[in-house]
Formats: sequence, C-alpha cells, structure tokens
Amino acid sequence: MVGTFGGALAARKIDPDNKALTAEVRGEVESEDGVLVIKRIHVAHKIKAPAEARDAIERVHSVYAKKCPIYVSLRKAIEIASSYELV
Repeated sequence: MVGTFGGALAARKIDPDNKALTAEVRGEVESEDGVLVIKRIHVAHKIKAPAEARDAIERVHSVYAKKCPIYVSLRKAIEIASSYELV
C-alpha cells in the first residue's frame, strides 16, 4: 500500500523518496477455532511535505487504495484501514 500511495503522490509532484514517506503497520489477530486469523490491518503513513501539499495528499489518500493490488486482493477477507500524518 505504501508503494501505491507513494506512486500517487509522486504523480502529483509530491516527493515520496529519501524517507519522506514511511509507514507503520499494525495488524490485529483473533483466534477462530484455535487458529490465529488476521482480522484488521491499519497502515499509518507519515509524509514529509510542505504544508501547501496537504489538500493534494488528502485527495490521494481518499482514493489510492482502490488502485492498490494488496488492498483490492485482501479487502474482502481483512478489514484494512489507512491514515496519514503530514510532518
């Protein structure tokens, strides 16, 4: 998901390289009949960018997952959410 988000930012001239874009991923696991199952994943992006890029980043964040192969592949089985923080 980070790659898709970064690619969409780059297309809008917001540089995701050189550690400007990072993410922390948290998964939540539950037991089903004694088997551990991933139920939820949250991707918390951090992007270093100028404050004037906020509107473009917000627009990208609101739609990028629909074009992300990982999100599209897993969304029916696992609840996936993301957020971003402009730093």
